[in-house]
Amino acid sequence: MHSNPPNPKSPTLRLILGDQLSHYHSWYREVRDDIVYLMAEVRSEAIYVKHHVQKVLGFFQAMRTFAEELEQAGHRVIYVKLDDEQNQGSISAECLRQIRLHTASSFEYQEPDEWRLQEELRNMCASLVIPSTCQSSEHFLSDDEIWVKVFKGKKTRIMENFYRFMRKHHGILMDGNEPIGGIWNFDKDNRKSIPKTIDIPEPLCFNHDVTELASMLDRMGIQTIGSVDPKHFPWPKNREESLRLMHFFNEHLLENFGRYQDAMTNRSWSLFHSRISFSLNTKMLHPMEVITSAIDAMNIHPELISIEQVEGYVRQILGWREYMRGIYREYMPHYATLNAFNHTRQLPEWFWTGDTPMHCLSMTIKQSLDHAYAHHIQRLMITGNYALLAGINPDAVDEWYLGIYMDAIEWVEMPNTRGMSQFADGGIVGTKPYVSSASYINSMSDYCKSCSFDPKKKVGVDACPFNSLYWHFYHRNRHLLGGNNRIGMMYAVWDKMQNKEEILAQAKSHLQTL
Repeated sequence: MHSNPPNPKSPTLRLILGDQLSHYHSWYREVRDDIVYLMAEVRSEAIYVKHHVQKVLGFFQAMRTFAEELEQAGHRVIYVKLDDEQNQGSISAECLRQIRLHTASSFEYQEPDEWRLQEELRNMCASLVIPSTCQSSEHFLSDDEIWVKVFKGKKTRIMENFYRFMRKHHGILMDGNEPIGGIWNFDKDNRKSIPKTIDIPEPLCFNHDVTELASMLDRMGIQTIGSVDPKHFPWPKNREESLRLMHFFNEHLLENFGRYQDAMTNRSWSLFHSRISFSLNTKMLHPMEVITSAIDAMNIHPELISIEQVEGYVRQILGWREYMRGIYREYMPHYATLNAFNHTRQLPEWFWTGDTPMHCLSMTIKQSLDHAYAHHIQRLMITGNYALLAGINPDAVDEWYLGIYMDAIEWVEMPNTRGMSQFADGGIVGTKPYVSSASYINSMSDYCKSCSFDPKKKVGVDACPFNSLYWHFYHRNRHLLGGNNRIGMMYAVWDKMQNKEEILAQAKSHLQTL
């Protein structure tokens, strides 16, 4: 990659953000000398939270590869590396430098997904003397108009209503006006634990040497979390590799995805999950092609891949992913301040190491530190469940999830964390808190078999902390949750317990160790 000299014709400068690596965007249909594309690795994006080292390396590697591919296609590209002496350190400051350097006649950018970058670029454009234009990223399957159409005049934002509308709107898994298979949602069939007898394929990992990039991060003082082998970097660097990952899932994992999508096991860190969320969130893949490829695989191999497997997958992409974006767009920036339970406790130190005797938490956290990845139930019902039961400040939980996961970009991370996981939004996303005692973890995983704590005990030195914390959570938040008809049964059970004080004391003793 090289920096082209300023164009005396005063070109249009187009900004490409690090999560806008979409070759399918209409910008690239035509090669024009009067357009210069700008990509920049900037310090502000690398440090706004402490990111997993694999996340920073993955974004920078994919950005550099995308810039090279644009150049090979004939486009004019300016690529500013993190260690460039002239690097201005932020997106807006670097844009202003390049606008001056190229005497640009206009500035264009694709709409950022994150609120903070929307504001940064909006404010920058307000200061420009040249015209500026914000365009669609052409990535998502819904927009503000669809969102309003689904929820106008309604007090609640129920995901299932949105999902069904999207199925009809796009004609996905539909037989006329009815869902294929006769029902909309096969979630009740997607809650099985992993049998000991089933083989779990090894995940498809790539093998890139990112030693130079890793050295640059060290040299530039970018503080990160987690670990990496820079000679064997496993994540896809471009669209071609992302497509390989997608096809690997369809061919080897999809047939068991749905029924085991909520399962957890010591035997595998990836199970039957696709691990394409990084490729989707950087836009190397388009959600419609991912959905279509899974449906095509089912139609080609109906004896292997059932509707239950595919519907669960489609629901995550067409339903949940698009729904999270809609929540983010409607409620930000206020959403980032919500703390319905007024939780104030900070994350335990072991969230950064995994060094805790609670095996399920140790496994999930160490896996996250090793792979920058955990699947949705590990995030929701292990780390998220614990954080909510323990009363951790949602700001701290947000920061941890945003930093540690490869696919974590705020628009999708925050509604999942602050809404779905922590119920800090008071019920905008979920109709009840997603909390459980050890019984759920024991039923959906083999973690408890390797743990020194007993999942069946509420009190005692070997009692699983999840059990007493579970009841302590409901007890202390009764004034907020007592009227929720979805959890009224839990309060009825609590009221009949004979050893309430002992259970509460057990929970308080655990919380005092944090």
